[in-house]
Order: sequence, then structure tokens, then C-alpha cells
Amino acid sequence: MNREDATGLAGSAALGAWTGLGALTMLVVAAAGAPLRLDKGLLGWAVGHRPDVMRTLARAVTDTGTGVIPYLLAALAGFLAARAVRHRLLAAAFCLACLGVGQALRSGMMELVHRSRPPRGDWAAHASGWAFPSGHATTGALAAGLLMVALTLRAPRGATPLRVVIGCWGVLVGVTRVYLGVHWFTDVLGGWLFAVGWLGACLYAAGRWLPAPFLTDTASFPTNTGSTAKRPPEDHAPQDPDRRG
Repeated sequence: MNREDATGLAGSAALGAWTGLGALTMLVVAAAGAPLRLDKGLLGWAVGHRPDVMRTLARAVTDTGTGVIPYLLAALAGFLAARAVRHRLLAAAFCLACLGVGQALRSGMMELVHRSRPPRGDWAAHASGWAFPSGHATTGALAAGLLMVALTLRAPRGATPLRVVIGCWGVLVGVTRVYLGVHWFTDVLGGWLFAVGWLGACLYAAGRWLPAPFLTDTASFPTNTGSTAKRPPEDHAPQDPDRRG
């Protein structure tokens, strides 16, 4: 996939995710923050299926979705994405800004929606603030998405198992928020949609405005015309004067 196609795909993903998030937000607001039917069912199942071992594992996973770990992963994504050494710090700063600004925007949206969390008696972990969209789900999905994109740029035909593991981690961070009873499922779904929308917007901006050599060692040139293809050097050796046509 060339740069133009990848940029268009990122823009389409962002538009679709923002549209879905807008529709979900309207449902949440229309219900005055009350849980939807799916929310109640999943929370009830989670409360009834919490053996000690699973609760400990869920807490361990959910703790990786906040604090320093997502920022370390975002910085790593920047170092992996940029091919030239001189570009790696700038790429890491771009990924960290994508994560940090995304968190700030998500916090602002959370304050606007003002949705309450599930009943405190169902909690199996510490939580604070409003519920929608989930901060852990957003942060985990953003960090995972940045790292998966970086691995795709670095090894487009490889690293698939690693990308799958990273993607599963991003999903599990959100799932544990429901399992531990501190978020409704629609909070987590909203966080995932927000992450896809914001990541798509950041990648679209990067594809449009970053210089062409940023992600490659040398500038890219079109290859669909004969004018840019490499030609074998011409033989300029003098012809044999005794040679007859």
C-alpha cells in the first residue's frame, strides 16, 4: 500500500469511528447516563464470575493501561517507525503527543457527558472520575495502535504474531474495566471508538504533512512510469573503426 492509499484509509477509519462515537454518545446522553441493556447483562455476568485468580490477573492487566507504560510504548513506536536515526526523536515526540493530546480530549469529553460509573458495590478495583468514554480503554487502544502501525511500517510482511499480541493487549485492557465492574461496556466501546478516531486523524495528518523521506531512508519516487525507472548505463566506449556495418 502506497502512502496516498494509507493516508486515505486512515482518514476513512477516523471518519467512521467518529461517526460511531457520535451515535453512541447520543444514546448515552438520551438515556441520561443510565446503563443500556447490554451494559447490565455484561456487568451482571462479570460480578458472578470473579474467582480470586482471575480478579488478580484482571487487575494486573488493567494497571498496564495507565501511567508510564502506554507512554513508553508510544515512544517505542516512534523509534521503530522512523527509518533514519535523525528522525527518531521527532517520531517519538509525535507519538507521545498523539497519546497525550488524545487523553486530554477524552478527559474533556468525559466531563461533558458526565456519566456515572456502575454501583460502587460491584467494583473490584479503584476508579475515579466520570465513566464515558473509558480512559484505560482509550489509552490502551491508542498505545497499541501506534505500536502496531510502527511494526507494520518497519516490517510490512512480518511481525504479524507480535502485532496480534499487542492488539489483544489493547483490547484486554478495556475488557478488564468491565470485568472489574468500574465501567459499563458502552464506556469501553466509546473509548475504543475514540482511540480509532483520534489515531486515524493523527495518521492522516502524518501522511499529509510529514516529508516524504521521513519514514524511508531515501525519498520515494513514482514507479508506474517508465521515466522514473532505472535504466542500464549506456556504453560510451568508442566503436571499433575497423568494424563494418
